[in-house]
Amino acid sequence: MNNSFTTLETLKFPFGQFEVPAYIHENQIKLWIHEIRVFPIRLKKLVENLTKEELNLIYRPGGWTIKQVVHHCADSHMNSYIRFKLALTEENPSIRPYFEDRWAELVDSQEEDLSDTLQMIEFLHKKWTYLLERLNKEDLNKTFFHPESEEQTSLKENIGIYAWHCNHHLGHIKQALKFRNVFPEIVENLEAK
Repeated sequence: MNNSFTTLETLKFPFGQFEVPAYIHENQIKLWIHEIRVFPIRLKKLVENLTKEELNLIYRPGGWTIKQVVHHCADSHMNSYIRFKLALTEENPSIRPYFEDRWAELVDSQEEDLSDTLQMIEFLHKKWTYLLERLNKEDLNKTFFHPESEEQTSLKENIGIYAWHCNHHLGHIKQALKFRNVFPEIVENLEAK
């Protein structure tokens, strides 16, 4: 495998890509819900004291800034919450995809004051985990259909996907802060190859 690809792939997925376990245990679901519950606290601790310059750091060459990652989490998690509700109230509904890359370019995703977005994430996750903790086995097996991937996803799988998503983006923010001065050098090295 090409070394530059490995580097960029590692930067893109600091925890690897999510893999659905062959069997999802009840304890695993509880751990995933816990990850979703504590995400707002972990996120706020990570970003609340960052400077304007730090909020504009990227986590990989061509990647989003820290502020865009935070705003993306609000957008993505709102969409996920709605998808859960659709699956709970309809028979295998077809969900509506959205262009997350385009959303990340909108003016609200460029905002450097993260207070409203952090508060939105806090309240959303409180409501979301309240719902998730009360799902029974029948609910957890309900599904929705994604028209882009043409895949059917169960709610229990989607809980795991979003626990991973929380940690995935926390990893991006930590990465941006850790490598704040390294990415220009990486880009130069990749372009030289």
